[in-house]
Amino acid sequence: MRRRVGAGQVVIPKELRDQLGLKPGEEVEFALDGDALCIRRVFHDISHLAGMYPGSDMAAALLEDRAREPR
Repeated sequence: MRRRVGAGQVVIPKELRDQLGLKPGEEVEFALDGDALCIRRVFHDISHLAGMYPGSDMAAALLEDRAREPR
């Protein structure tokens, strides 16, 4: 599969985007492996978001819901 590069932009063929599960606007990372250019999908670590919304303890909310359910 060959493509031409123009103005520093590269179009990733649809078949490859589908295989990677890439959606418009998602980030990719470029790396060199010898004379090969590798493109990897970027997965962001969301652990830094934990505790961002105080009072939104999902486990506690689920336990409260279970306690209110008829038995």
